[in-house]
Amino acid sequence: MTLTPYPEYKDSGVDWLGAIPSHWDMIPLRALTKVKNERNRPDLSLLSVYREYGVILRDSRDDNHNPKGSNPETYKVVHPGDLVLNKMKTWQGSLGVSQYEGIVSPAYIVCELRGGVHGRYIHSLLRSKTYVGHYNRISFGVRVNQWDMRYEDFKQTPVLFPPPDEQAAIVRFLDAAEARIRRYIRAKQKLIRLLNEQKQAIIQQAVTHGLDPDAPMKDSGVEWLGEIPAHWELWKIGHFAHLGNGSTPSRSKEAYWVNGTYPWLNSSSVNQEYIESANQFVTAMALKECHLPIVPSGSLLVAITGQGKTRGTVALLLFEATINQHMAYITPNSKHVSGDFLQLFLKGMYSVLRFISESSGSTRAALTVQDLKDFKVLVPPLDEQEDVVQGVKQRTSSIDEAAKHAQQEIEIIREYRMCLIADVVTGKVDVRGLAFEMPEDFDDSDLLDVDEDEAFQDDEFEELTDEQPD
Repeated sequence: MTLTPYPEYKDSGVDWLGAIPSHWDMIPLRALTKVKNERNRPDLSLLSVYREYGVILRDSRDDNHNPKGSNPETYKVVHPGDLVLNKMKTWQGSLGVSQYEGIVSPAYIVCELRGGVHGRYIHSLLRSKTYVGHYNRISFGVRVNQWDMRYEDFKQTPVLFPPPDEQAAIVRFLDAAEARIRRYIRAKQKLIRLLNEQKQAIIQQAVTHGLDPDAPMKDSGVEWLGEIPAHWELWKIGHFAHLGNGSTPSRSKEAYWVNGTYPWLNSSSVNQEYIESANQFVTAMALKECHLPIVPSGSLLVAITGQGKTRGTVALLLFEATINQHMAYITPNSKHVSGDFLQLFLKGMYSVLRFISESSGSTRAALTVQDLKDFKVLVPPLDEQEDVVQGVKQRTSSIDEAAKHAQQEIEIIREYRMCLIADVVTGKVDVRGLAFEMPEDFDDSDLLDVDEDEAFQDDEFEELTDEQPD
């Protein structure tokens, strides 16, 4: 497939758009949209606006902790074909044309699209990286994570307007390309899952049986552990560690966040094996008034909520910080337990932690601090703990390298997708002929599936779900 430019171009007069196809029109967004404020439909499904997908049903993602507010009758009604913006996150790409009927936060902007425009084309255009860069320029605020965008500024945005049949051709081309890209990503993610399963089996064997296959064994008395090395001990975490969890200071109180200097972590952090830095900071006032814990370096952080893969994941903290309510910290206070071994053991027991969290009787699966205090871990002699840690690293290094390479390939294809969409919707390449040469080898699931990021979903969206309910 060879992509070529249009035969003729003209200057758009807009620096960030540059030259556009000579037969395309350019009109301000206000000519295509009409703001809507329909409300009082609490019976409708709650929708979310994600920067990766646009408008989706909130319940279609298990990692969305944001509940419906206490006054759902004030929420704005969205109909299929409406444009929805989270004006606090538009600069990240949190907008889109909805395929669903539902309701969104009163803080969101809902617009009806006028006739003559293909909703899927506008969806792709306004979410392209070219346009998201423009939203960055017209958003403002003291703190980046709370930048705002006025609709008065947004509606002046110049919209590229190809002929209707060309809009349809662009949508068809992008649908076919998207289907191929999603299948490629799923194949790579399947490979990563298989590699992770292989690694998990190696860890579980090492932390429950050690490295010596001839070591004398004994019954642990714990069903999910079975036999263990005879000289290993079994301790509850609460007997040798201090545990607790944190909270999220109100985002609306600037004194908790503006000029903050103390690292604050959300549960996306645990997707790193070792946490070496933070990108959000709270003030001394937040630490005091919100009773945030001071978690020392060398502690383990465990994700305790969420339905995605993050819940039950553990990471080692390498600096002093505080945490949100979706995590618990474990600070070992015994010289007989290595933090590295404890982390490895909890990794090996990931499925057990998940089972415990799902057996709590709550409607939403979660671990509690008490669950972790009562959790039993194996404690070999200290020198053997180090041997196990190093032995696992040696046995899994090639697996890690293969998974890293597959993930890099995913990131490359995602970047290609972003560039391709931007080039197509802004007229840098001409797909009119190619659109009808692309095979129709995809179905709606290739376009509507929002679980593409199955292996990584929590860390990509945690920033959104950490905020207070709308």
